[in-house]
Amino acid sequence: MPKYEQPEGLPARLLSSTGMIDACRERDFSKIFELAKTRGGFYPSLIARRCDMTPSRVGEVLTGKRVIKEMSVIERVADGLRIPGHMLGLAQREWETPAALSTDPATPTSPVLPVISERADPVNTLPGVDLDSILAVASGPRLSPSTLRALHSSIEDYWRRDDQHGGEALRPAVVGQLRYVVGMIKEASEGEFRRSLYSVAAELARLTGWTYFDARQYSQARVYFAEALQLAKAIDDHQFMANVLACMSLQGTYEDRPADAVALSTAAQDSARRHGGTPRVMAMLSMREAFAHASMNSHSATHAALAEAHRQFEQISDADPDPAWVTYFDEPKLIVDTGIAHARLGEADAAEPLIADALRREPESNHRGRAFHSFWLATTQLQRGKVEQACHTATAALETATAVDSERITGHLREFHQRLAPFCKEPAAIAFEAQLRATLR
Repeated sequence: MPKYEQPEGLPARLLSSTGMIDACRERDFSKIFELAKTRGGFYPSLIARRCDMTPSRVGEVLTGKRVIKEMSVIERVADGLRIPGHMLGLAQREWETPAALSTDPATPTSPVLPVISERADPVNTLPGVDLDSILAVASGPRLSPSTLRALHSSIEDYWRRDDQHGGEALRPAVVGQLRYVVGMIKEASEGEFRRSLYSVAAELARLTGWTYFDARQYSQARVYFAEALQLAKAIDDHQFMANVLACMSLQGTYEDRPADAVALSTAAQDSARRHGGTPRVMAMLSMREAFAHASMNSHSATHAALAEAHRQFEQISDADPDPAWVTYFDEPKLIVDTGIAHARLGEADAAEPLIADALRREPESNHRGRAFHSFWLATTQLQRGKVEQACHTATAALETATAVDSERITGHLREFHQRLAPFCKEPAAIAFEAQLRATLR
C-alpha cells in the first residue's frame, strides 16, 4: 500500500477562495482550521504538529472555545499551514522568499521567478474552467510580439479602469494574469521574450500592490511592491525599480513613516539617475521626494525638491525614451502635485489656484483623480477660511467618490470632516456632515 504523503501546505485553490481570504483577514482561526480540515486535508492532529500546538488546543479553537491572539502563535500557524504572511497581516515569511533572492554578494544573481510561482500547483493555478482557458492551457503559451502587445494592452486597460472605478474588483483578474505570466516565464527560453515577460510580470505586481495601497491594506501592498522589485531586478530594469520605490515612498507618507518615505524617494532617484533616467522620470521622482519632505513639514527641503521637479520637467523632449509607465506625468499632473505639496505644508495661498486649475482640466472619467484633487482643493479653501466654498467642493468630491471603490479617498473625506470641527455649527458644515453620513455609512 503506498504511503500517505502529508500535504506541504494549504492548496493554492483554498488560499485564493473567498472564505479563506475573509477568515484570514478577520483572523478567524476557527474558520481557518475548519477549512484546512475539510478542504485542505489537514486534520487536527496534523494542524497541531505543524503549528506546534497541542491537539486539545486545536480542538478548542475549532469549536470556538479558544481564540488565538498571541502574535507568536499566529506566526506559527502561518508557517505551519503555509499561509502567506500578508493574508494574516504579517510580514512576508522567510519561506516565501526564494534563496536565490539573497542579498549576499556571493549568491548567484540569475533571474528567479516570483514568490507566487514557488508555491504554485499546476492543477490549482488553471486560469479557469471555461473552454477558452482550458484550450489555452492545453496549447501552452504562444510567445510572439502580438502576445506581448496584448499583455501590455491589458495592463493599460487595468490602469484606466482602476482610475475610473478603483482596483478592488480588478484585483482578482490582475493577480490571475500575474500567475499566468509567471507560468509563461517558466515555459519561455532565455532571450528577449523571457525578459519582456519579466517586465510584464513586474508591472502586474506593481499594479496589484497599488490596488492594495489604494484600499489602505498596506502590509499586502508591501508584499506585491517587493515582488515587483524582485522581478525588475531579475532583468536589471533599474528605472522600473525606481518607479516601485516611488510607490513605496508615497505609501510611507500615508503610514506616517516620513523618514522612510524620504529614504525610499532618494533611493529611487539614485537608481534612476545611475541608469539613464529620463527628465520625465526624474521629475516624477523628485515630486515624490517633495511629498515625502512635506509629510515631515520640512519647507525648505520640499521647495528644493519641487524646484528640481520643475527643472527636470522643463528638459523633457519628444525624443526622450520615456518608459510607458511614466507618461501619465504630464503638465497638469506636475501642476496639481505641486499644489498638493504646498497644501501639505499649509501653504494654501500657493496651493489653491494650482489645484483648481488642474481640476478644471481633469477628465470626467477619472473619478478617483477628481475626488482626490477635489479633497485637496477643499482643504486649501478651508485653510483660507472659505468654509462654505470648501464644503461645496468636498461635497462634489463625495459625490464623485461614490463611483470609485477607494478607501484612500473615503479616508481623506473623513479627514476633511475632522478638520471641519471648529466650524461644526456652520450650515454648510452641517449639510456636508449629513451627506457624508448618508454616503459613507
